[in-house]
Amino acid sequence: MDKRTIFFVLALTLSLFLVNTYFEKQHEEAVREWKEKQAALLAKEGSKEPVSDGALLSKPSADKPFTPSLANVKKSRGEKEQEKFYVLQTPYQQLVFSNYGGAIAEINLPFQTKENKESVVKEIEFDRDMVEKHPLNARFPLYAYYTPATDEGGEFTLHKEGTLGGFYPLLRRDQLKANGSQAIKIAPQYYALNLVSEYPEMAELVYKVKDFSKTSITFEAEQAQRKITKTYSVASEAIAPYCIELALTIDGDSKGLWMTSGIPEVEWISGSPAPALKYRMTRNNKPEVNLIDLPSESTTVTSINPDWVCNSNGFLGLIMDPLTTRDAGYRVQRVSGSVVPSRLLEIDQEYHRFTADATPGYMVLLPVKSSESAVNFRVYAGPFAESVLKKVDAVYTDKESGYNPDYIACQSFHGWFSFISEPFAKFLFVLMKFFHYVTGSWAFSIVLLTIALRILLYPLNAWSSKSMARMQQIAPQVAAIQEKYKKDPKKGQLEIMNLYREGGVNPVSGCVPLLIQMPFLIGMFDLLKSTFELRGASFIPGWIDNLASPDVVFSWNYSFPVIGNQLHLLPFLLGAVMLFQQRAMSTAPKDPALMTEQQRQQQMMGNVMGVVFAIMFYSFPSGLNIYWLSSMILGMGQQWWTAKTLKAKPVHAVILDKKK
Repeated sequence: MDKRTIFFVLALTLSLFLVNTYFEKQHEEAVREWKEKQAALLAKEGSKEPVSDGALLSKPSADKPFTPSLANVKKSRGEKEQEKFYVLQTPYQQLVFSNYGGAIAEINLPFQTKENKESVVKEIEFDRDMVEKHPLNARFPLYAYYTPATDEGGEFTLHKEGTLGGFYPLLRRDQLKANGSQAIKIAPQYYALNLVSEYPEMAELVYKVKDFSKTSITFEAEQAQRKITKTYSVASEAIAPYCIELALTIDGDSKGLWMTSGIPEVEWISGSPAPALKYRMTRNNKPEVNLIDLPSESTTVTSINPDWVCNSNGFLGLIMDPLTTRDAGYRVQRVSGSVVPSRLLEIDQEYHRFTADATPGYMVLLPVKSSESAVNFRVYAGPFAESVLKKVDAVYTDKESGYNPDYIACQSFHGWFSFISEPFAKFLFVLMKFFHYVTGSWAFSIVLLTIALRILLYPLNAWSSKSMARMQQIAPQVAAIQEKYKKDPKKGQLEIMNLYREGGVNPVSGCVPLLIQMPFLIGMFDLLKSTFELRGASFIPGWIDNLASPDVVFSWNYSFPVIGNQLHLLPFLLGAVMLFQQRAMSTAPKDPALMTEQQRQQQMMGNVMGVVFAIMFYSFPSGLNIYWLSSMILGMGQQWWTAKTLKAKPVHAVILDKKK
């Protein structure tokens, strides 16, 4: 690697590091201010309990839904009927309904097991950690619940306790204290498929169960101005997995009502959450899918009538698809992580590994058509796996009209350059699926994909390798010219340019192939960070258990800077291979005393880059580390072959003959 390329890569790496450090400091400052505000509120109220962020929000308005404090929620609920939960369960979902709002309080996805091969959701480290260290918050459902009567005409069956583990919580749930008392109760306005308005009592309206079977449940509630009936149903057979049908009937005034999406649980991807909001709309008979900017508080849009809206955490999420006409517009709302806590807050909380400020929630709301009494919704709530989404799209495609729901478009690609990387990532995923079909292993498919990418880009890599090899061959002569013309650098530069021209070497040619390869490389990064199929995919049990998260050799009970309380080995192997590559491919003398100043600088930069990359890749998914390690090893082989080939006609010999 020539000097200019090294400077370019090092400058880019340091820039990214400094930007990341800046935002970390901003985050720490925000946490400090929030804690001071909490302390002030506690001192003012003389309370020993934490104060919910809801206490800091302003009064409700038409554009900002009401957010009650925890104290208000408890007070209002104390005057109502006790909250009860009802469960419908399929091989794909455990749906937990509440009589508050007649809404869905929990959507729990069963893990893939030998007994349940239909599910595609796999257990990951966080799931095991919750069961082992926080079993109180790892029961599904979280509270006692009812299931349909076992015999016709009988009473509902009460279950006093949920199952320990075995499910992934798609929606954020309450957090309980160790003694079993209620710590943080999520308000019903944040449940999925609840009807809310600017009046807070609407979200907590108590419904009665009118019908309850293994495939459907019907809720009914009455107010002075309206009667509401909500019927949820799931397919008795797995025709369209992870789908829920909602038939909503409103007899009376339906003006100002909004349907909620619920708030997905956090997925931690490459050191941060990855929420994504999208909508699809049709213009001139052409569908298009657009990203929604994450709001700082609440945003209402009335000029767009989306076909459906999507609320995801990167790997999983919910799609709300209205099947009947409704009012135009949508609303997106940011909710504090202390009001709707993530389960991650329970994990390694003594080290502040995850914070409420770093894990806010987002909710999408759709208006209910004020002139219609009956509204139907289809809701997809599950993983954004390509095979599953394609199956659902096929089920609901109308061949006569050509309509396709296009739920597959909800898959999210993350990163600053996702608009460039997405088409390349999709192309590479096709290749990776083929290699997985051949090998049966996602890890080996990553290695084979790396080889395929190297072959695909061989002409560019060879061009770059030859250019760098020639630059290394004439490096001693460049150093000699620089030494000779110390006092006249301009003339020295002219002599160096003549040397490049006579040897057929272009110092910029080493960088050009790297720039051309960037879309493929970024696409590969994006693919390995965004592919659901890698989530929970194991390579080496006990070490690399999840290709979508860092590898873990072992953990300890103390948090160190940068590495935290877990040892990730792959980034260190990556840094070691980079250092070996720099030493093995260098043409500099082994004795440092015989090196030129330029060679010493190159060696130092290579050492620094090895350390920087090890730190930068420390929180990256293990699949991404496997790709980069494989790519570097293949690159070393290609550089060795190129250097061996060029030794037959060394550039410096040709130049010396011309100088005689």
